[in-house]
Amino acid sequence: MATDSWAQAVDEQEAAAESVNINMFRGCFEDKAAQSLLNKLIRNNLVNTTNQVEVLQKDPNSPLYSVKSFEELRLKPQLLQGVYAMGFNRPSKIQETALPMMLAEPPQNLIAQSQSGTGKTAAFVLAMLSHVDPNNKYPQCLCVSPTYELALQTGKVIEQMGKYYPEVKLVYAIRGNKLQRGMKLQEHIVIGTPGTMLDWCSKFKFIDPKKIKVFVLDEADVMIATQGHQDQSIRIQRMLPKSCQMLLFSATFEESVWNFAQRIVPDPNIIKLKREEETLDTIKQYYVLCNCKEEKFQALCNIYGAITIAQAMIFCHTRKTAGWLAGELSREGHQVALLSGEMQVEQRAAVIERFRDGKEKVLVTTNVCARGIDVEQVSVVINFDLPVDKDGNPDNETYLHRIGRTGRFGKRGLAINMVDSKMSMNILHRIQEHFNKKIEKLDTDDLDEIEKIAS
Repeated sequence: MATDSWAQAVDEQEAAAESVNINMFRGCFEDKAAQSLLNKLIRNNLVNTTNQVEVLQKDPNSPLYSVKSFEELRLKPQLLQGVYAMGFNRPSKIQETALPMMLAEPPQNLIAQSQSGTGKTAAFVLAMLSHVDPNNKYPQCLCVSPTYELALQTGKVIEQMGKYYPEVKLVYAIRGNKLQRGMKLQEHIVIGTPGTMLDWCSKFKFIDPKKIKVFVLDEADVMIATQGHQDQSIRIQRMLPKSCQMLLFSATFEESVWNFAQRIVPDPNIIKLKREEETLDTIKQYYVLCNCKEEKFQALCNIYGAITIAQAMIFCHTRKTAGWLAGELSREGHQVALLSGEMQVEQRAAVIERFRDGKEKVLVTTNVCARGIDVEQVSVVINFDLPVDKDGNPDNETYLHRIGRTGRFGKRGLAINMVDSKMSMNILHRIQEHFNKKIEKLDTDDLDEIEKIAS
């Protein structure tokens, strides 16, 4: 897209933004940003994906390179040392294809889709560190993240990977990092949020955008949840030289993300690593009939009394129910952790780490925990309340995400649904129809079978 078109696109967006209440986007943005940060904080290894990488090249006639080892990339020795020190023994699925493109000469632009935990942050960090010339004391790489916390997480990866390359310096363009007017940055990599990064490039001129070699836009799907970030990112991009390498990453690729990506990244190569599909195939599903929440709690105690459960996650519809249930279970002598939406992301991460380490055997939570948490020992998921949307209809996607916390890593899993009214029975039937999977009533005859799965 020509520069004039970019300028026009930004002006049109700004005109539209004046008539939009930005608060409409804020809730969605904060949820996505918090979930993304949570995934980064609790991820202690890469997702073991079996999915294939789909590649669309800018020039279909050029050979497609992929690598099976980091040595093939001819990295600087100090960077190779940093990669191995981080525990990367060989490239992940997305790194195999993305790194040769990112490190190519002349540089190639890239749009990449991959979920959290696939090694994409390490990939673009390695690209930035590889392109820096430490002898030139000015910013050469910009990395834009949607929030302060996400920027800090990426900064940690830069510091870890660059541990043996101390000549390369990093600075954070985040609100609160006040610099003296008139100064010029000497750090090589600048990482920050769109508003501050834009100010440093245009208003304060701490950065000379014409000297930037690599521009990374991370978490694009989180970024576009707020209108201002789109505008600011496009404004930064249009200040950069045509020779600057543009790299954009997103966990999802709805049409809105795709439109944004195409505006930011001209003539891109495109890599897609599809998400691991959650499946109900390895999960045995049951329901228990009750009349009220106290009966549901008693049924829960009966299940615990009858079988040995390694670790369980129990989902409730509201924070109030989750808090009540966690208290009742604690009084019964269970080691219980409670997770809910009002907690800070760092607090949530600490709770999940304790649960993952086996310090608590039961995790009571609301939907805040339905996605992206992999704990191998979780053998049972209990829906204390069935998931419904704001209109009271079955939330099938959330049901899948919830019970997908068990039956992971190829193991068998167990899901138990608590039903306490005609309405919740109707919801259960509709969930059953949607997935075309039978949900059986739990009888005492089933206890031997579920004991094998749960323990």
